[in-house]
Amino acid sequence: MNRQTGSEPFSQRQLRVGELIKQNLGQIFLRNEAKVPTLKTRNITVTEVRMSPDLKNAKAYVIPLGGKNIEETVSTLTEFSHLIRKALSKKVDMKFLPKVYFVGDESFDYAQKIEKLIQKNK
Repeated sequence: MNRQTGSEPFSQRQLRVGELIKQNLGQIFLRNEAKVPTLKTRNITVTEVRMSPDLKNAKAYVIPLGGKNIEETVSTLTEFSHLIRKALSKKVDMKFLPKVYFVGDESFDYAQKIEKLIQKNK
């Protein structure tokens, strides 16, 4: 899934580090290692992580189970991103741990909309 809007594709290093961050965020959420209050992190899916070219910023696309309350989930994750970053620092050994920004993943809604249009035209 390539969401880059610029003309240059992601480097192999960006893709590799993004996948590493994605897997570790998934483990942190599944095991509730970040201890985010008022949020059941077991119900959060990390669909993609995009890294900046300097690997100091990561944009994590997340969606809660069922796709409901995306904005509320993203705002809670953003508010407690320091706890998530702390848990991530214990799992990932990098020179500079990236700052993680959370974004609601709308790709499933878009895919469902396209699917409905295709079914309607058949």
